[in-house]
Amino acid sequence: QVQLVESGGGLVQAGGSLRLSCAASGSIFNINSMGWYRQAPGKQRELVAIFISGITKYGDSVKGRFTISRDNAKNTVYLQMNSLKPEDTAVYYCNDPRSGSWGQGTQVTVSS
Repeated sequence: QVQLVESGGGLVQAGGSLRLSCAASGSIFNINSMGWYRQAPGKQRELVAIFISGITKYGDSVKGRFTISRDNAKNTVYLQMNSLKPEDTAVYYCNDPRSGSWGQGTQVTVSS
C-alpha cells in the first residue's frame, strides 16, 4: 500500500509560481513513476505531468511552464509551476501508476 500526501497549493497571482510536493510512504522504495493530475470545477481530471518507464510527458497546456522532478532520498515528487494562469486553477493530485494510489489533492488558485 502506498500513501501519497500533496502540499504546497495556495493562492497566487497570474504570472507567479508555486511548487507542489507529493510525499510518498508505505510500500515504495524508489519513485520510478509518478503523475500529477488536476481537476477544475465542472471539468474532467486531466494529466498535468508524468514520468514513467524513463519517459516524461506534459499536458499541452503546461508545456514549458511546469516541471516534474523527484527526490528519491525524500520519497517526494515535485511539480514546479511557473508563469501561472487563471486557467491553471484546480485541485492538483498526485498518482502512483504502479499501485494506483491517489493523494487527497491540494488546491491551486490563480487570480487574474
